[in-house]
Amino acid sequence: MKTLPIFILTSAGLAASGAFAQSDEPFDLNTIVLGVGDENSVEVTAEDIERQNPEDLQDLYKSQPTIAVGSSIPASQKLFVNGVEETNLSVSIDGSRQNNKIFHHNATTLIDPALLKAVRIEPGVAAADSGPAAIGGSVSYETKDVEDLLAPDLNFGGFVKSEYDSNGDLFTNSTSLYGRNGNLEYLGFFKISDGGLREDGDGVDITGSGSNLFSGLAKAAYTTDTGHRFELSYEKVNDDDARPYRANIGALTAGRPVPLTRNYDLTRENVVFTYSNDQLGGIWDPTIVFAYSATDLDIVETDQLTFGTTESFNGKIENRFVVKGGTVTAGIDFFSDEAELDYRYLANATFNEAGTEKSDNVGIYAQARLDLSDRARLSFGGRADFQQFTGVDGSKSSDEGLSGNISGEYDVNEVLTLGAGYSHVWGGVALAENFIINPTWTYPTGGIESVTSDNVFLSAKADFGRWDLKAKYFKTDVDNARDPSYGGGPGLTTDFSSEGFELGFGYNWQHGFLRVGYANIDTEINGGTSDSDTGLYFTTPIGEIITIEAVHTLPQHGITFGADAQIVLEETDTFDVDTGGLGQPLPSYEVVNVFAEYKPKRAKNLTVRGEINNLFNETYTNRATYGQEYSVVVPLNEPGRSFKLSATLNF
Repeated sequence: MKTLPIFILTSAGLAASGAFAQSDEPFDLNTIVLGVGDENSVEVTAEDIERQNPEDLQDLYKSQPTIAVGSSIPASQKLFVNGVEETNLSVSIDGSRQNNKIFHHNATTLIDPALLKAVRIEPGVAAADSGPAAIGGSVSYETKDVEDLLAPDLNFGGFVKSEYDSNGDLFTNSTSLYGRNGNLEYLGFFKISDGGLREDGDGVDITGSGSNLFSGLAKAAYTTDTGHRFELSYEKVNDDDARPYRANIGALTAGRPVPLTRNYDLTRENVVFTYSNDQLGGIWDPTIVFAYSATDLDIVETDQLTFGTTESFNGKIENRFVVKGGTVTAGIDFFSDEAELDYRYLANATFNEAGTEKSDNVGIYAQARLDLSDRARLSFGGRADFQQFTGVDGSKSSDEGLSGNISGEYDVNEVLTLGAGYSHVWGGVALAENFIINPTWTYPTGGIESVTSDNVFLSAKADFGRWDLKAKYFKTDVDNARDPSYGGGPGLTTDFSSEGFELGFGYNWQHGFLRVGYANIDTEINGGTSDSDTGLYFTTPIGEIITIEAVHTLPQHGITFGADAQIVLEETDTFDVDTGGLGQPLPSYEVVNVFAEYKPKRAKNLTVRGEINNLFNETYTNRATYGQEYSVVVPLNEPGRSFKLSATLNF
């Protein structure tokens, strides 16, 4: 990577077509800027998701230059925030902790954006109430509720949606029903996607890129007249199809001979019970969560069966206290995580490798969010965590640690706002990936060393009304990240870091906006150049990324249209772990997508949308996709040009 002054910027965000389609007022960019009032957060709202119509995680984050998603196949996509892989972040769905590190060739968290209401990311510096082990920050996904879909004066509704994508002849159908009956509300949603292999820009089939996905969501909630709310939700996503033999790699030109594909059956489930009451008044605003999450991966071959399961039983009890100038959230949380492997070699009935690691953690935390004055805002907090770790041999070890964070913003004048933040995080011992668990492992005397991190950011924003400028610097240093290997043992650790800067420009007009973002991210492993193999669960080369997004609405015609582009510059600072020398350069690419959406005035319940993705039919591999720096790896290309048509009918 070129040596540049290191300070980051965040692309400011997304606007919902509904947010400005019918307004005669000048378009307020603050309604779409990511992280308004909190310069370190990235927020994707329900309106953003509706406007973008994302098919997978790449689509969901495509306008964010500091967020990268590797792989063109959802079943093997990995998320990197500020260059840090998501297993180093505290990830939750509807408040339920996710423990999804199951196989390095697979996705970490398989999720369908169609289920989502919103996403909030705290990159690097995260609050104490964001959850334990927020080594590189936090990601909070929130699924849809009845109130997000049903007007207050209605008691029943639903929608049906059908989509067709020309690249791969992909058909997607979804439907939802939701309603209210007195104090009871309910919601049901499911989606099915089915399609063949997709082609890259050269017309070559992308190995294992067919679609066979099911996703579903069920919710029920009851709210008493005095505000006591009880909610139960169940979410499931299943991807079951032939994938590349190593699902995140197109092929290898060296090594042992293997079939081109094998079947991966990947399922993630999430069950959450939540109690809340925001009508008690005074200092009481409690939330109680009990949740269970699990990911199962079944790989069946002619000579072997491999089954992996990760699961987490977790929860929290907290209260948000209203104090002078702001709030203080305090509580206790817990998790009990397991990673289990069952591997059987069919040619030898006596061969059966199985093993389980376990981790139990209890945390106590408090986070204050205060307005010190009309110009100054401060957030600070801390947590203490107590962990017990159990190895595959039944050995146990215990450890505990403290984490703390502080961040603030100051309005220098009516235009300029400055921000800064720092956190130190203790993360305990992470579970090993299921598919490398070795039942013969011997664990270090005294236990595995716990991971810690230090995060910092500096930010500035100049808001001139119709247009704004943003700049941000960030850095994350991680020490003793667990890096076990099947033959090398369970106690190995690795240090890694990410440093960069982001710049952003935004301009808005009455019925539209333009956003431009730029990020330059440098990542290292053990003090040297990073690579996508050593960094599978840590980091990967990112480099320089430019994002552009523009949207305009013609309210009198019910038409919204827009375009987005991602321009990724060549990255030459790479490392080939096989040769120990310089890796292949990561090539530059430019991708442009366009869309138009029509809501007829005579059929207000109908929405018709057309998209052309990869407009110029670029042949490329996403920057965060595995293996591009290695001469023996054929990486997974992204789909070439596609035409997508969808229709949604609400009732």
